Amino acid sequence: MTLTRLVGRNVWRNRRRSVLTILSLSFSFLLLTFMMTIWRSFYVEQWTTKGALRLVCRHRVSLFVAMPSYYREKIHAVPGVVNVVPMNQFWGRYGDEKSKNGFLQIGVDPQQFLDVYAEYEIPPQQVAAWQRDPAGAIASTELAQHLGWKLGDRIVVQGVKYPFDLQLTLRGVYKTAIPTQAVFFNWNYVEQKIHRGKDDVFLILADSARDVGPIAVAVDKLFHNAPEPTRTEAEQTFDIDMVSTIGNVKAFLLSICLAVLFATLLVSANTIAMSIRERGREVAVLRALGFTPKVILGLFVGESVALCVAGWLLASLAAGALVYALVHSSGGGLFAVFLRLRAQTLVWSLLLAGLVGVMSAAFPAYRISRLNIVEGLRQIG
Repeated sequence: MTLTRLVGRNVWRNRRRSVLTILSLSFSFLLLTFMMTIWRSFYVEQWTTKGALRLVCRHRVSLFVAMPSYYREKIHAVPGVVNVVPMNQFWGRYGDEKSKNGFLQIGVDPQQFLDVYAEYEIPPQQVAAWQRDPAGAIASTELAQHLGWKLGDRIVVQGVKYPFDLQLTLRGVYKTAIPTQAVFFNWNYVEQKIHRGKDDVFLILADSARDVGPIAVAVDKLFHNAPEPTRTEAEQTFDIDMVSTIGNVKAFLLSICLAVLFATLLVSANTIAMSIRERGREVAVLRALGFTPKVILGLFVGESVALCVAGWLLASLAAGALVYALVHSSGGGLFAVFLRLRAQTLVWSLLLAGLVGVMSAAFPAYRISRLNIVEGLRQIG
């Protein structure tokens, strides 16, 4: 019998204990993997290739303070800028107050919006229909499926911020790599009713990634002394800033990861130490049969790592299902925009699982591998 087969047999010698240990470890590794997924999705990855070329220009004081619409032409004249599209949130309500069918209603310029968001997949005939209809709208595939919308359906959004309702017609359905819960419509529909002459934010498309930094500096310098100063930053930075409004997300994620890792180590170490202490006579017999301390040490460490890897495998499957459910749910919110479970995250969590397994068994296994044969044979149980 090989050492690997011996490890496999010993892992399941007490099935109830092994199953409970794997389940407890899998829950911990699930939480750890999920926190690592959030960290990587927010702070490491570039969400889309086109996204690296986009900037968001907003009022320096607050996102809820609008800027004059004529800023658009001035920004367009900045070197390196390819296009500028205004974006405005309607802040309406679809359905009753208790409805869970909420979504973003964003007013844009239909003639140029898809030039900036070129990764949105939508048939050309639907784009043309949206651009021709002043009350037309396009919705994401996921949102249309969730609410049962079809092309030509009427979408009535009750005004909350503005004293009127949106009476929209669905003219197109777009598909994106990152699911979104948003409806885009022609902002002129609202502008004709309120004559505001201002926009919430301007979305800027740069000519190349190296132009993003200079454009941000140039735009903010252009309006530095204006009554409405601006703050311009890369789109991903802007989105992360929105996340940071709920608190110090980085510190929170790090503290949760460390706490989970420590708790997992305690659970694993306690279980493995208990298992090793019960096997003194077995170790003595192995020593008498010629097994060296190194082999016995490897046997116990292998059992510990096998338990942790089994827990990691179960946790990885659960993490994949959890991320998929969040991203594709109607209430996914920020998670629907950011979260993606990558192979690199699973590799790192596997390495941590292996490390926990080694650390859990190293000390008790080292002690018992040096056990005197006679003393081991005298143990009862």
